Amino acid sequence: MTLSGAEMAVTGQDAPWWRDAVVYQIYPRSFADSDGDGVGDLRGITARLDHLADLGADVLWLSPVYPSPQDDNGYDISDYQDIDPVFGTLADFDALLAGVHSRGMKLVMDLVVNHTSDEHPWFATSRLGPDSPMRDWYWWRPGRPGGGPPNNWGSAFGGSAWQYDDISGEYYLHLFSRKQPELNWENPKVRQAVHAVMRWWLDRGVDGFRMDVINYISKDVTLPDGVTFPGSVHNGAEPHFVSGPRVHEFLQEMHREVFAGRDAQLITVGETPGVTVADARLFTDPARREVDMVFQFEHMDLDAGADRWQTRRLDLRDLKRCLGKWQDGLADVGWNSLYWNNHDQPRVVSRFGDDGRHRVASATALGTLLHLHRGTPYIYQGEELGMTNAPFAGIEDFRDISALGNYAHAVEVEGRPADEVLAVLRARSRDNARTPMQWDATAHAGFTTGTPWIAVNPNHISINAAAARHDPASVYGYYRRLIATRRAEPALVHGDFTMLLPDDERVYAYLRRYAGTEVLVAVNVGGAPAPALVGPGWAGAEVLLANTGAPRFDGATLLLGPWQAVVLRRP
Repeated sequence: MTLSGAEMAVTGQDAPWWRDAVVYQIYPRSFADSDGDGVGDLRGITARLDHLADLGADVLWLSPVYPSPQDDNGYDISDYQDIDPVFGTLADFDALLAGVHSRGMKLVMDLVVNHTSDEHPWFATSRLGPDSPMRDWYWWRPGRPGGGPPNNWGSAFGGSAWQYDDISGEYYLHLFSRKQPELNWENPKVRQAVHAVMRWWLDRGVDGFRMDVINYISKDVTLPDGVTFPGSVHNGAEPHFVSGPRVHEFLQEMHREVFAGRDAQLITVGETPGVTVADARLFTDPARREVDMVFQFEHMDLDAGADRWQTRRLDLRDLKRCLGKWQDGLADVGWNSLYWNNHDQPRVVSRFGDDGRHRVASATALGTLLHLHRGTPYIYQGEELGMTNAPFAGIEDFRDISALGNYAHAVEVEGRPADEVLAVLRARSRDNARTPMQWDATAHAGFTTGTPWIAVNPNHISINAAAARHDPASVYGYYRRLIATRRAEPALVHGDFTMLLPDDERVYAYLRRYAGTEVLVAVNVGGAPAPALVGPGWAGAEVLLANTGAPRFDGATLLLGPWQAVVLRRP
C-alpha cells in the first residue's frame, strides 16, 4: 500500500492534531472516589490527573456525568446541561477541565443523543398525550390492530424494544432500556435542541465529543418488522436503524451548526455499531464534514459464537483479515480508532491474552499490536495496569442492566441453563470493565474509603498503580514507552500499512513506512515460542521496543518468545 496524493497532503506537519494523540477513557463511577460514598466522582478524577499526564495521554474521554436516574449507569440522561450530584457539581467539572488543560491535555465529553432518560423533561412532556407539543420528539405508536407492540424489534438489554405507556395509551420505542426512549431525529426541533446542548458545552471549554451509538439516530420511518433469528439482539431490525437513510445528512447538519469555524481544535468520534468500511469512509471523509473517526466493532465480534450466548476462541487469522481490511479501507480517506477495551468490553488481557502466568507479557504484546496500527489509540482505565476480568461468583455480583436483563431473558424466557449463561457473562459482561480502578494494595484498592458500588477485583493486592508506577518492567512502564515511541516515530503515525504473514496462526506482523523509514512490528500472540519469517535485513535493525527481551534471529527468521513483541526500525 502507498499513500495517495490526497493522503500525503494531510500527513506530517499538516495532519490534524488528533492523529498523533492518545486518548484515555475514564468511567467516572469506577475511577476515583473523593468523598467515601463508594462511587467515583469528578474531584476524584481531578486528584488523579497526573496519572494520565505521566502515562503520556493527550485526551481524556469522560463517560457521562450528566444528571441521570442511573438506570444504565449514566447513559440515560435526564438533563444535558448539568452534573449529576453523585459526581459533583458544574464547579467541580470546571475545575477538572482547568486541570486537564493546565497539563496540556484535552477533554472530550460523552454525548448520548440517540435517546434520553424517560425522566428527561422532554419525554415527560411528550408522554402527556397525542396532542403534546413534544409528542413527536420521540417514537410513539399505537399497538398492532390485533394487540401487541407496533413491530417485533428487540431491546439490546432483553425483551421488546417497545414499552406500553399507561399515561398516554401508546407504545414508545427504546432500543436499550425501557427508561431510554429513542429521540426522533426526523423532527428538526430535536436536532436544534441537541445542537444547542453541544454548543453550550463547547462554549464552556470542552474539546469535543464521543457520540454514543450515533449511527442509530436515523430510523426507517415505516418501522418495519425485522427478520427474526436465534440470539439476535434487536430481532434482526438493525438494517432499519443502523446507518439509516438520513444519518449522513444529520451529521453534516450537526457539523455546520456546531463545529464549523472551531473544528480544527476539536475531536469528534462516532460510536457506530454495525458500521461497514464503506460507511466509515463516508462518516470520516474530511471533505464530507461529519466526524473525525468512528468506533467499529467488527474485531470485537470475532470471538462470538452462533448467538450471543456462545463464545469461541479468537483465530488470529480472522483478526488479521479484519484489522487489515480496516487499515486498507481507510488508507486514503478517513481514519481508524484503535481500541481493545472500553466501558462496554471485557478486559483484553483476559479475553485475548493470558491473565495468569503471562499477564504482563500478553498485556504488553496486545498493546503493541494495536497501538502501532494506523489510527488513534484509545486506552481504557486500568488497561495500562493490565487489569483483568473479575471473578463474579453469581448473578448477584453483577450490576450492569444489560447483564441482568439478558440473564433473566435467557434463563426465564429462552430456557437456557443458568450456569451456561453465567459462564458467558463472566467472560463478556460489561461489568468486567467497571470494577474500580486499582490504585494500591489497601482496602478497596485505594478507590474509596467507603463501600464500592461494585466489588473491587481481589487481585488489586498485586495489580495496582502504586506497584507499577516505579517498575519499568510493569505493564504501566511499558505503556509509557509504547506511547513515547509512537509519538517520536513519524512512520508509526503517518506511515502506510502492510500486513505480513496473513496466514500465520501465531504471529501478527506488519510494516509501517514513511519518508524513507521502515518499521517492523512483530507480535507472538501465544504462550509458546514462534518463528516469524520477516525477510533479510532486519537482524541488524534498531530496536525501538521489545517487551520481554532483545530480539533473536536465525537468518531472515525472527525467533519470538512467548507473548514477545518486537518493534524494529531501519532506513
